[in-house]
Amino acid sequence: MPNKRIVVANWKMNPLTEKEAEKLWTAVARNISALRKTEVVICPPFIYLSKIKKLSRKILLGSQDAFWGNTGAFTGEVSSEMLYLSGARYVILGHSERRARGETDADINKKIKSALDSGFRLILCVGETIRDEEHGYFNSVKDQLEAGLQGISKDSLKNIIIAYEPVWALSSTPGRRDAAPEDSSEMAIFIRKVLSDKFGREASRVKILYGGSVNDRDAEGFLTQGGVDGLLVGKASLNAEKFVNIIKISEKMG
Repeated sequence: MPNKRIVVANWKMNPLTEKEAEKLWTAVARNISALRKTEVVICPPFIYLSKIKKLSRKILLGSQDAFWGNTGAFTGEVSSEMLYLSGARYVILGHSERRARGETDADINKKIKSALDSGFRLILCVGETIRDEEHGYFNSVKDQLEAGLQGISKDSLKNIIIAYEPVWALSSTPGRRDAAPEDSSEMAIFIRKVLSDKFGREASRVKILYGGSVNDRDAEGFLTQGGVDGLLVGKASLNAEKFVNIIKISEKMG
């Protein structure tokens, strides 16, 4: 499905119960018809994966993270292989909230390699914490891309998606401010250049998403003017009506 846009829901640590998770998933699935232009992925908490995968084939299942080891003495971790066997086919790696809790680029690189080995299509999140006047934020994103993708082959690029999420625009960031499509477009161009310098022509296979408190009011702007191939949706994905509206916006576009 090379020409399809991708809309990904990151439910984070929500909702509280399996019953609520089923209700939310079903409400989304019930209100979207057969999708022609959009691939929809929902990433719920780990514990809901096995149950939710049985509810609808219109929506693909994703994981919010994956550990790099397959089995062993890693208390509290869940491996890529386990998650794939649970039904997930996409995985978010390097999310800013995990980076903020100490996850390093080296950790993310190991997770990427493990996820690819397990058969996942992965979403690597990159993004700066501030937009400084000296434009140092470009170097921050470049460093995350190069370190995260170190040792990754060109053949693997078809299974890699980059999500640009400016931390300063996230709803969880104190003093946050809204990002504009121009911010996304500027960074999407830069990301494509970094990937092209590293991988050559094969880099054109990589899709780029925007994720930074995107909602049903600004989704169209990011999709039409933001230079991206889809969206990574956080808070708005917990409201079935808003998330469905975002999907419909993607579907109605040319």
